[in-house]
Amino acid sequence: MPYHRNRPFHPNRLFSPISSLISLIILLVGLFPAAGWAKTPVDAVELMRLVDEMWRGKTSRAKMTMTVKTRRYERSMTLEAWSEGSEKSLIRILSPKKDRGIATLKVEKNIWNYLPKVNRVTKVPASMMMGSWMGSHFTNDDLVKESSFEKDYASEITFTGKRDGMDVYEVTSTPRLDAAVVWGKVVTIVSQTGLLPVKALYFDEEGKLTREMAFQEPTRFGQRTVPAVLLLTTLEKPEEFTAIRYETLEYDIALPDRLFSLSRLRSSR
Repeated sequence: MPYHRNRPFHPNRLFSPISSLISLIILLVGLFPAAGWAKTPVDAVELMRLVDEMWRGKTSRAKMTMTVKTRRYERSMTLEAWSEGSEKSLIRILSPKKDRGIATLKVEKNIWNYLPKVNRVTKVPASMMMGSWMGSHFTNDDLVKESSFEKDYASEITFTGKRDGMDVYEVTSTPRLDAAVVWGKVVTIVSQTGLLPVKALYFDEEGKLTREMAFQEPTRFGQRTVPAVLLLTTLEKPEEFTAIRYETLEYDIALPDRLFSLSRLRSSR
């Protein structure tokens, strides 16, 4: 298959669909805690509660670059995103020009895509929830996952000490019997300094490592220091990846009325 750079795409095109424990919306907007939130965790439950809180937020606005590399091509796009808590988000493509205006709206468990070239809004059906989100290695299903480590997983600290010259906590989380989650185990590596995530390892129900999320380049945005780069790789195709780099990130801001509506989904502003 020939190599194509910046190949046009459809938001529902499939690329090795995978589920996620963590809502993808959190990856695009409202991910991380204020710099002052860090404290020495009492135990694994307390530590994972703090990590869990990183994926929640009141409101946020972000501008980022998402790069997707597959066996067939590599492409980058600039995105702008807004969020309100974990229930609502709006994500719009700013560039490249041919994709400008394509947008995704998430409200609770519902997702809609807008394609400006045909001026059409489509709701993502259940049959497409495992499809690729914007051509990345994330899925539509990632957008609506609302799993909580504290609620859905039993966690324990399985290592405390140095890894690659860094003092870290390793927390192993296994699903509770009644939890509706897809992972058999999640191992989270958190730096002891600042309690920022370093890496998350996802294992399937058979105990096989399936994918890895790396959190890189701690950067200060306003009063907060957060990993500016998130890198997702799958063990099935380790040469492929999706990377998100934050250019700007604002928290607890006033958002326009009815921002998270179908009418605003169609708007270019």
